[in-house]
Amino acid sequence: MNLILFAIPFFFLLIALELVWDWHKKTNYYRVNDAITSLGLGIVSRVIAIAKKFIPFTLYYLMFDHLSVVKLSEELWVWVLGFVLYDFCYYWLHRLSHEVNFLWAAHVVHHSSEEYNLTTALRQTSGSIFGWVFYLPMAVIGIPPEIFISVGAMNLIYQFWVHTRHVPKLGWYELVFVTPSNHRVHHAQNQVYIDRNYGGVFILWDRMFGTFQEELDDEAPIYGIRKALKSWDPIWANFHVYWQLGKDAWNTKHWKDKLLIWFKPTGWRPDDVQISDPLPRTDLTKFKKFDIELTGWQKVYSLLQHIGIIGAALVVMIQLPQFDTWQTVPALAYVLFASYSLGLVLSNNKFGAALEIAKHIALPALLLHLQAADWMLLAFGANIAVSLVILALMLKEQKEVLQAG
Repeated sequence: MNLILFAIPFFFLLIALELVWDWHKKTNYYRVNDAITSLGLGIVSRVIAIAKKFIPFTLYYLMFDHLSVVKLSEELWVWVLGFVLYDFCYYWLHRLSHEVNFLWAAHVVHHSSEEYNLTTALRQTSGSIFGWVFYLPMAVIGIPPEIFISVGAMNLIYQFWVHTRHVPKLGWYELVFVTPSNHRVHHAQNQVYIDRNYGGVFILWDRMFGTFQEELDDEAPIYGIRKALKSWDPIWANFHVYWQLGKDAWNTKHWKDKLLIWFKPTGWRPDDVQISDPLPRTDLTKFKKFDIELTGWQKVYSLLQHIGIIGAALVVMIQLPQFDTWQTVPALAYVLFASYSLGLVLSNNKFGAALEIAKHIALPALLLHLQAADWMLLAFGANIAVSLVILALMLKEQKEVLQAG
């Protein structure tokens, strides 16, 4: 059973409930552009995961078959052991992802939002390449692959609910488990909070290894990353730190630094690059959230497109076992293209509307290629028709705003 796919409807239900509560309390923890970007990054990560999932699972199976000390059975105590061991491995992967440049380049996506709400939980990376290595000791110990896959999904599902500002401290529960309060600390860029609270389910690891920090009453978390993303583009969100590291590796004159920069502590740069291309230091006393003002129709259009992308991604994930390669590849490419195109719309990029029109033209051909059911053709056809009308209204409204300005 794909537990994450099963959990998706509940994720969206909880997001809807938090939105209602946010509106009731007038806390304004949501912004349309930020929330759609977070959700879009979640979709992109799921799509990319489909493309690359076979490598780590195959290696886990191979190590379990040939190198395990003992092959444990699927008893209750083995499930509990697997659940705890997975979180222990996750702690070290997560911690090193904050401490090593090339691992941070992948993980930074999750921290790039300057808001903190349930959509932030879905802002997942698509660029993680080596994370699976940290879980291979579980194969050597003898945790069956089926348990490994299941407890990994449970670990990820648990982490969803802690991404909220609406839940206060939870007493004794804070001592053992990851909670909204101590995970808010993890997402903050304040000096006192930075690089703390790495646990996924258990906060015990942080208490044991000296990385725990309590949320302070007199120090409100400032969310985001020191080198702000300043973009709603899901592709750039996944690659901007890789780009910076690659640029620094190219520009440095020292061959040793061209290699070492990838393995040095997060933020380390070669001395000659630091001098020739200094990066500005972040002054949190002057912190201002990145924002691009959206028109009314732009918000409506973006929300409608995001619903369409969610629908397309769910269809792909559900129908994947029935797809062959020639169906899977264009379906995944469409979801990625649609996510990128919507990011340009949210950024007021001049190419956004053109790419959106191209997307709407391409979708019917894709559906026919996938031999989609009649109800899918009808549903997506209705989405296209409504989308084109709203796109025209959006462009007209944007033109009027520019003329008025």
